[in-house]
Amino acid sequence: MDQYIQPFIEVSKNAFKEIVGAELSADRPYFLPKETGTEGDISGIIGLSGEARGAVVIGMKSSLAMRITDILTGTTHTSVDEEVVDAVGELVNIIAGNAKKGLEEDFRLIISLPSIVLGQGHQITWPQDRARIICIPFTIFDSEVFTLSVAIESLKGGKEG
Repeated sequence: MDQYIQPFIEVSKNAFKEIVGAELSADRPYFLPKETGTEGDISGIIGLSGEARGAVVIGMKSSLAMRITDILTGTTHTSVDEEVVDAVGELVNIIAGNAKKGLEEDFRLIISLPSIVLGQGHQITWPQDRARIICIPFTIFDSEVFTLSVAIESLKGGKEG
């Protein structure tokens, strides 16, 4: 598990430091049941295909998404608008794209364009494969929390995340 998750932790920390100017601390990863709803209001989703399949999902409260977008755009957002949706999509795209580089030793992967899901307590429909979903909670701005969930199943045989 650690060999697949560590690139996502490092990439997330680097991306938020460089793009948002904020330090992240990663809390203990845990396995997430596929039928669990989200705690956030907005999720950015990237699909993975190639020698492995799965998904990467960043989820957060809309208030945090707006705060991050405010920093990125230099403007104030009081609701989830197109800029907020774009910011969440871009963050998950950067994280998945850079983590893909860290996984290329194990897999050749193709990442999809980001999709965004909105709504309190929405549920992500994960692929019905054997891959377990690993959820990494991150703390940002001292007390705000968002999650990065990753499910990777090798199609090469033998390796599974």
